[in-house]
Amino acid sequence: MSAFAEKEITVSLCMIVKDEEQVLKRCLKSLSGLMDEIIIVDTGSEDATKEVAKRFTDKIYDFRWTDDFSAARNFAFSKASCDYIYSADADEILDDTNRERFLQLKKSLHEEIEIVQMYYCNQLENGSVYNFDRELRPKLFKRLRSFVWTEPVHEMIREYPLVFDSDIEIIHKPLKNHSGRDIGIFEKHIKRGERLSARLSDMYAKELLISGTDEELIRAEDYFTGIAESDDTSPSELKTAVCIVVAASLKRGDHLKMYRYALKETAMEPASEVCYALGEYYLSQNDAKEASVWFYNAAFETESALSLRHGGDLALLKLSHCYELLGNSEQAELYRESAEKWNEKL
Repeated sequence: MSAFAEKEITVSLCMIVKDEEQVLKRCLKSLSGLMDEIIIVDTGSEDATKEVAKRFTDKIYDFRWTDDFSAARNFAFSKASCDYIYSADADEILDDTNRERFLQLKKSLHEEIEIVQMYYCNQLENGSVYNFDRELRPKLFKRLRSFVWTEPVHEMIREYPLVFDSDIEIIHKPLKNHSGRDIGIFEKHIKRGERLSARLSDMYAKELLISGTDEELIRAEDYFTGIAESDDTSPSELKTAVCIVVAASLKRGDHLKMYRYALKETAMEPASEVCYALGEYYLSQNDAKEASVWFYNAAFETESALSLRHGGDLALLKLSHCYELLGNSEQAELYRESAEKWNEKL
């Protein structure tokens, strides 16, 4: 089936905002002329966000913030009336090239397509939790879904949406790092005694390891220790939990606990993050030779569970440092160059 048809679709823009006066105008101007309906849901702005929004739409709604982005987005989606819904954040923009691509998509998208993915770009700016600078994300959604039977015999309902990967690129231009906000929400849910889903636990761990503070990492240690010790933890959840427990216990100087969990993980398939932590430990003990073994394992013998950089440029730079300490400047320079080349791939 082709992704394209003749009828032009209509699109509702749905956004949730709070204190976005600095970036909202930029975003909405970049979407001007593309949207048939603009819905702005404000979750408690104390600046001029709503005044900015009023220049573009009269469909502005207040929503009491409950530390739940899904609840706010669901409320925004409930107000939409067009064929499709485009979900955007205030710190995103479309440039002229991608505005034209979006216009062409509106004119030609086949009505059976239920989700359109677009490239999210510039993700690594401001300490983002993401490992890649450009990746596909679902951004355009059919508002009303039709159920369709498939197969000529033993027929069944198609359960999964039809997804089209477009060439549209959305530029992410944040003014600040949002990790602190996100980690605060995770901590509130955990304080209420909730266990996060496997997906959210993974995202929490990534936030901590990639852009969190030492204090946030240490505060999360008990939660991830509980996951590591639970009988119903999956192997992937265990790997994630151990990475955080090892990193946090190393920060606290609890080397016995660090080793206990590192051994638990290396008995399975070791993660780069655990090897990296062991390298850090040996460096702290002034044992550059042993540290180099573990940084080498992080870079070349294992795969990352959470942070690609712990098995990439960070490990390579630590290897370079180890060889400097060992008096091998030539090898140190080779690893420095490898780290630079690794960064170019992201």
